[in-house]
Amino acid sequence: MSLDLTAARSQVAAGAVRSRDLLERSIAAAEAPACRHAFVQTRFAPARAAADAADAQHAAGVAPSPLAGLAVSIKDLFDVQGEVTAAASAVLADAPPASADCPAVARLRAAGAALVGRSNMSEFAFSGVGINPHRGTPANPATTALDPTPRIPGGSTSGGTVSVATGAAWAALGSDTGGSIRIPAALQGLVGFKSTARLVPTDGAIPLSTTLDTVCAITRSVRDAVLVHEILAARTVALARRPVRLLRLAVPTTLMLDALDATVARAFARSLETLRAAGARVDEIELPPLLELATINAGGGFPAAESWAWHRRLLAEHGARYDPRVALRIRRGERMSAADYIELGEARRRWIALTDDALRPYDALLSPTVPMVAPPIAPLVDSDDAFFAANALLLRNPAVVNMLDGCALSLPCHADGEMPVGLMVWSSALRDDAVLDAALAIEAALNEQQPPSSLRSRPPEGEPARLRRPGAR
Repeated sequence: MSLDLTAARSQVAAGAVRSRDLLERSIAAAEAPACRHAFVQTRFAPARAAADAADAQHAAGVAPSPLAGLAVSIKDLFDVQGEVTAAASAVLADAPPASADCPAVARLRAAGAALVGRSNMSEFAFSGVGINPHRGTPANPATTALDPTPRIPGGSTSGGTVSVATGAAWAALGSDTGGSIRIPAALQGLVGFKSTARLVPTDGAIPLSTTLDTVCAITRSVRDAVLVHEILAARTVALARRPVRLLRLAVPTTLMLDALDATVARAFARSLETLRAAGARVDEIELPPLLELATINAGGGFPAAESWAWHRRLLAEHGARYDPRVALRIRRGERMSAADYIELGEARRRWIALTDDALRPYDALLSPTVPMVAPPIAPLVDSDDAFFAANALLLRNPAVVNMLDGCALSLPCHADGEMPVGLMVWSSALRDDAVLDAALAIEAALNEQQPPSSLRSRPPEGEPARLRRPGAR
C-alpha cells in the first residue's frame, strides 16, 4: 500500500475509490502471513459497517469524515465498548468487557474510523522490544525482504505498527511512555508522533505510568500524524509551513549519539548533511543534564512506582501468569517509599527546568530515535541479559522526551536498501505544533534526496558514515 491516509481520503472524496474497497484491502492484509500475531482480535464486520456508512454518506453528497471509513487499529490497552481490554496479558483475558469507548477511541470513531481490530503489544506495555510470550510476537515486516531472520517489531505498540506497515490499517492508536510509539515506528520505517502527554486524555486506558503515559498514533507520513493528532487531541494544529532553510535545529551530542550501530550512524549523518545542504542551521550542542537521568531513575523511575501501585493486587493473586520479565520490572516499584516517589517528582521538575533552558533557542532537536536497527527475535527470547540490554538501548533516547514532558516525532531517514532507521525531531512541552511543522519540512527535504518508502528491499552497502563531534578531528 503506497498511499498514506491523507491521500486515500482524498481519493474517496474524489469518488475514485470507495471506502469499502480500501477496507477490503486492509482486511486482506490483516489476514496475510505478514500480519501474523499483529492482532489479538479482529472486528471485520463492524469495520465493514463503518466503511459502508461512509460510502452511503458520500453517495448522499455529504463530505467524507476525517477518516472516511478507513481502517484503524486499536492497541489492546484501550477500552472499546463491548470488548475486553487485556493489555495482551493472560491475567486480564477473562476481565469483563468495557462498558464504553475510552475518549481516544470515541474520537476516532466519531471521525469515521473503521476499527479493524485490537492490536498486539508488549504485555502491559512494559517493553520497548515487542516480545509477548502469551500472544506471540509479530515479526518486523519491514526487514524480511532484507533478511529472512525474524526481527523484533519494537514495542510496546508492536502489533499496531505491524498493522500499518503491512497495510492492515492506515493508522494505529497506541501509547508512548518511554518510546512505545517511536521505537516501533523507527524499526519499521514509519512515522510515530508522541504529543505532549496532557493533550490527549488517557482515561479508559490501562496505565503503565500515570505521569508519563501518552496517547498517540503510528502513521505512514507526517501529514497523517497531524491529521490523527488533531482528532485525538480535539484541536487544530497551527502550521507555519516554514521551509527547511529557515529552521534552526540542534543535535545533542551528550548520550544520544553513543553506541550507534553502523547503519544508524550512516543514516543519521547523511540526514544532517541533507538538511544542512538544504539551508537549515544545524548546531551540535552538549546537553549535560542528560547524564543525570540514570541517577534520577536509578530506583526504577515513574513506571516502576506507578505500575506497582496498579498491579500489586493482581501480582499477589496471579503473579505466575505474568511474563516474568514484566513482573520483575513492576516489582522494582515495591521497594520505593512514598518519600522516594516525592523526591523523584521534585528531581524531574528541576531537571525539566534545567533542560528547557538549553532547548529554547531551537525550533527542534534532532537525534537518532534508537541507536540500532531491529535485532533478531530469537536471541532476545532466549537470554534475559540480551533482552534487557536491547530494551535499555531502545528506550534510551526516546525516554528522554517523556521525562522532559515533551513532544517528539520519529520519521524514516534510511536509504533504499538499508534497514529502517528513525530520525527523532523533538522539543519540550506544548511545542507540538513547532515539532510537527519542522518534521513536515524535514520529511520533504529527506524525500527529495531519497524517494519515500516504508519497506526497503535491498541489503545495506558501503561503509558507515562518521558523525562529526565537537572537538573531533
